[in-house]
Parts: sequence; structure tokens; C-alpha cells
Amino acid sequence: MRFDGRIAIVTGGARGMGASHARALAAEGARVVICDLLDDEGEALAQELPAARYRHLDVTDEQSWSSVVRETEDAFGAVDVLINNAGIVHFGGVEALSPAHFRQMIEVNLVGAFIGMHTVLPGMRGRGRGSIVNISSAAGLTGFAGGVGYVASKWGVRGMTKAAALDMAGTGVRVNSVHPGVIRTPMGDSASPELFARQPIPRIGEPEEVTRMVLFLASDDASYTTGGEFLIDGGQTIGLGGHARPSPDDV
Repeated sequence: MRFDGRIAIVTGGARGMGASHARALAAEGARVVICDLLDDEGEALAQELPAARYRHLDVTDEQSWSSVVRETEDAFGAVDVLINNAGIVHFGGVEALSPAHFRQMIEVNLVGAFIGMHTVLPGMRGRGRGSIVNISSAAGLTGFAGGVGYVASKWGVRGMTKAAALDMAGTGVRVNSVHPGVIRTPMGDSASPELFARQPIPRIGEPEEVTRMVLFLASDDASYTTGGEFLIDGGQTIGLGGHARPSPDDV
């Protein structure tokens, strides 16, 4: 199995994509620390998995991160994989979105991922190996009306990933970003079907489809890959179009 003996931290891991990532890592041999603010759901998931623990984590808090990494090292060993999956969204354009909600998205989606990397990278660098996968979004590659704060945070994650990959050049530590489109999660379920109905693949994505890419990047299968951005968006970002085909009478 690809993750035998590996130690992984997954933020936002209590449900949705994070839970899918945690389950798959555990199934492939990893010892997984599930981190979230949703304590009941996180504890229940950890009980399901063969070698997992749940830890309450506010990703915006440095001390909380330090405690989680220290507890992970004490319980399992040094961290090999970090999946920065935690994220929030508040919709609203430049005029409608409150500055408080804008700041909150930057803090959780962008600063939270930075603090996670900042905390685990010294250990990874010291051992000469490690993989960080930052979950950005299709919104990290293009703009969406009514999504100014979310778009800003996810473009930030994309750029930060590339800078971190360069910082880690030659150390054996790889950093990549994943950019999901509309995914069937508690966050994605609120999306209007119009967002994906005219994609080249005209359906909502499943968490497991994102997980397969995340595990590839986290594993040694992606040993020659760093600083990359990987889309799982049903073709959303290449453009939207109709799906009707001309009949023989029309040509």
C-alpha cells in the first residue's frame, strides 16, 4: 500500500472532501490525524478508521497547530503528509460582501494553510521527505461573480503553493495544489445546478474523484511533481457551452 508507515494530517477532515481523503489514506496504510472544529463528526470518523485520531484544530491559530503537530509526533511519529483541506465560503460581490467575511475567508483558506505548512515543514526538511497538498479551487484559476473573497483566498493558495515549492527545492519536500470544481459536499450541495450543467462533463463531482488526485500527489507516485496545479472541475474552467448535437436534418 502506498502509505504504509506514513503519517498524515488532514484539516477540515470531519466531513466532505476531507473525510474522503482521510478514509482513503487510512485504507492505504497511513496513520491519519483528522483535524476540524466539528468535534462530534471528527471523533466518529476517527473511530471508524483503523489507525486514526481526531484533534480539534483552529487552522488560524499558531498555538493550536503547534499542539496538533506535537501530539501527532508523540502518538505516531513525524508528519509525512499534510492535506490543507479546511475552507469556508461566504458569497457576495465587492459591494455586498462584508469586510469581516472577506477577512475570515482569507484567514481560514489562505493563512490557515500557510500556518500548517510553516509548522510541519521544518520536520519534513530535516528528514528530507514530505508532501503537502493544498486544496485550492477552480476559483483559484478564474473569477466568479459574487465570489470575491473566496476567489481571492484560493488564488492566494495557488500562488503560495508555487512559492513554497521553490522554497523547498532540493530538500525532498514537494508542494502541490488541487483545484476542485463543484463537488458533492456540504459546501458544494448549495450550488445551483446551473454552475455545472453546461460544463464539458455536465454533472457535480464526487469527493472520491478529488481524493484520487490528492492521494496521487501525496504519494511517491508523484515523486517528480512539485509546484503544480491540478484541476478536477469537469472542464468548468475551459469554458461553458451547450451539449446539443446537430441532427442529420440540420447539416
